[in-house]
Amino acid sequence: MSYTEYPLASPLACCTWEQSTATGREQRIVPDACVDLIWSGERLTIAGPDTRFRVAALAPGTRVVGVRLRPGTAGAVLGLPASELCDVAPDAADVLGRDVADALLDAVATGANPHALLLRSIEQRGRSGPDPLVRAAAAALDRPQVRVATVAAELGLSSRQLQRRVSDAVGYGPKMFARVLRFRRLQALGPAPLIELALDAGYADQAHMTAEVTQLAGLSPVRFLKDGTPTAA
Repeated sequence: MSYTEYPLASPLACCTWEQSTATGREQRIVPDACVDLIWSGERLTIAGPDTRFRVAALAPGTRVVGVRLRPGTAGAVLGLPASELCDVAPDAADVLGRDVADALLDAVATGANPHALLLRSIEQRGRSGPDPLVRAAAAALDRPQVRVATVAAELGLSSRQLQRRVSDAVGYGPKMFARVLRFRRLQALGPAPLIELALDAGYADQAHMTAEVTQLAGLSPVRFLKDGTPTAA
């Protein structure tokens, strides 16, 4: 199995990625607060933001290419509340429209680069750019042990207003968003004792980390961090 990410400087997408496998296998996918537009041969899908892990079966000879939106940009790019995509993976035609999806599939079928096509489609739809307030909320919620009420006050919003803005843009509310951002911080840390990892990532203690990682990844922190296999949407 090979999985490669190609980082982008785009304000809308953090990377395109490609995954291929010569033999059948199961792929564990964990929450990352992102939404992906994915081409898998004859089909285009949109992988919404996940709140828990899922396992996808990959058939032998699978090649999958995707573009991953930055957290908080999905609502603006796709033109609907991102919460409608939470924990689901609809056909892209149901979100982008049949004409758009068919045009993308036809272009890929002629031999065009799927990475470039998917990125161009996203950038054409997201010309207005991400919501600056949501971008500020995302940065604030990525602080260790931050409180949602504190972030709302800093941004001059009520907790209900922050809930709606973040949910529409990201796919779930600020509390869940902060949990996933903390989970991402944990994955970015280098090897260290579990208690140090827990505190550095922003968990209250090791038990807190164990409970949340088990829920989000379906594995213990030791097993999940040891495996360390990149996942696609």
